[in-house]
Amino acid sequence: MTGILGKKIGMTQVFAVDSKKMVPVTAIEAGPCPILAVKDKHIQLGFGPVAEKRLKKPIAKYFAKLNIAPHKIIKEVLKESGKEYKVGEEVKVDLFKTGDFVDITGTSLGKGFQGGMKRWNWKGGPRTRGSTSHRRVGSLGSSTTPGRVWKGHHMPGHMGACRVTVQNLEVVKVDAQNNLLLVKGAVPGYKNNYLVIKKAKKKK
Repeated sequence: MTGILGKKIGMTQVFAVDSKKMVPVTAIEAGPCPILAVKDKHIQLGFGPVAEKRLKKPIAKYFAKLNIAPHKIIKEVLKESGKEYKVGEEVKVDLFKTGDFVDITGTSLGKGFQGGMKRWNWKGGPRTRGSTSHRRVGSLGSSTTPGRVWKGHHMPGHMGACRVTVQNLEVVKVDAQNNLLLVKGAVPGYKNNYLVIKKAKKKK
C-alpha cells in the first residue's frame, strides 16, 4: 500500500531527541481505512465512519453490499506490486514509520475574493502624490492586435480552496495505538480537513 486517508487535527510541537530542538508538527488522524475494492493498479479506501442516514441511498447500498460500516470519504491509492489485498482488510497508520517521507494532499484554506496584489503579488502602481492607481488592475489588453485580454491573465478573483500537495514531509512520530501521525511542518487546509497521505515519490 502506498497511502492512507486521514484528517488534520491541528499543529503542535515536539522535542526532537537527536537535534535537541523543538520541532513544529502537524497531528493527523490516519486510518483505520477499510479496503472497499481492489482494482488493477489502485485500491479503494474508506475513511470517517458516518451514520447510514447521512449517506445517499446508492452509497449506503454500496456499503451494505460489502458488509462494511459506512464511511464518509472514499478515495483510491496505488497498490504495491507483489502484495495481495482483500476487501474488508484495514489499512492502519503503522504503514509508515519514523523517518519516512510523505506527500500530503488536501484542500487549501479558502481566502475569498482577493485583489491582484494579494493574489498574485503584484508590485502595485506609483505611490507618489497625484497617482490614483496604487492597487488597481490597470491596463489589460493589447491594443488592436489581438484586441482582447490574453487567456490566463492574472486578475483579481477567488483565492485558495484548491487541491494542493505538499511533498517530502518527514514523519516525526507514529502512534499506532491512537491512529496518530505526527508530520514535520504544515499541511494543506483547516482543522478537520480530510487528507490523502502517500509515500513520497521524490525522496526516500
